[in-house]
Amino acid sequence: MTFLDRLEKSLSRFAIPGLIRYVVAFNALVFLIVTFEPGYAAVLDLDRSAVLRGEVWRLVTWIFIPETTRILWIIFYLLFTWWIGDMLESSWGAFRLNAYYLLGMFLCIASAFIFGVSGGNFFLNLSLFLAVATLAPNFEILLFLILPVKMKWVALFSLLLPALYLVFGPLSAKMMVVMCLGNYLLFFGPSFLRNRMDQRQTANRRARFQSAKTSEALHRCENCDATELTHPEAEFRVTATGQEFCLDHLPSKKA
Repeated sequence: MTFLDRLEKSLSRFAIPGLIRYVVAFNALVFLIVTFEPGYAAVLDLDRSAVLRGEVWRLVTWIFIPETTRILWIIFYLLFTWWIGDMLESSWGAFRLNAYYLLGMFLCIASAFIFGVSGGNFFLNLSLFLAVATLAPNFEILLFLILPVKMKWVALFSLLLPALYLVFGPLSAKMMVVMCLGNYLLFFGPSFLRNRMDQRQTANRRARFQSAKTSEALHRCENCDATELTHPEAEFRVTATGQEFCLDHLPSKKA
C-alpha cells in the first residue's frame, strides 16, 4: 500500500466531490465581476507582500482568476477545465484529485514565497491537463472544435512555454516551473521511472535470451565437435543410429 493509499484510507471523508466544478464556477463569477470592475483581480491575486500584511484570502482566491477576459475563450476554458476535472475524478476518485490539486496549489504558493513568482493558475491548470493526457494519451479532442488531435500531442505542445522558461529563463523562473508542476512530477514521476527500469530490464533479458539462443549450435559432429557456428561452411548428416557427423567424418567415409 502506497503512502497515498494510506492517506486516502484515513482522510477520504474530507475530500470535496466535484472540486474542479466549484473552481470553474468561481472562475465564471470572478470573470463577470472583473468584466465590470477590472481592478478586482488585483485584490485576489497571489501577492506575497499582501499576504504577509494579513490578506490571507489571497492564498486561495488566486485560483479563481480566469486566464482570459475574452468571452469566447472563457467559455471554452471553463468547459474544458470542467471536463478535465470530471475525467480525472472518474479515473482517480475525489480524494486523489483533491490531493493532486491541493498539492499543486501548495507548491505554487511556495514558489511565490520562495522565488517571488508563481505563474498564476496557468501551471496549476496545466498540471490538470498533463494528468489527463498521461492517463489517456490517445484520447482525441476537437481542437478549436474542428480538428481531431490526440491528447498527447496537445500536451507536448502545451509544454513549449515551460520548456522556454527552463531553457532561457532566470533561475527563479526555472524553479517556478519545476515547483508549479511538482504535483505532476510527484504523482507520475515514480511510475515513469519504474516503467523505464522495467523496459530496460526486459530489453536486457531479451538480449541475453537472444545471445544464449544464437550461441547454441543446432548441429555437432560426433567425431570432431565441429558445429555450424565454428565451421559455417560445413555440412552435417544424421546416420541411421541418430548420430550426427560432418561430411568429412561420416562413418561411410572412414570405411
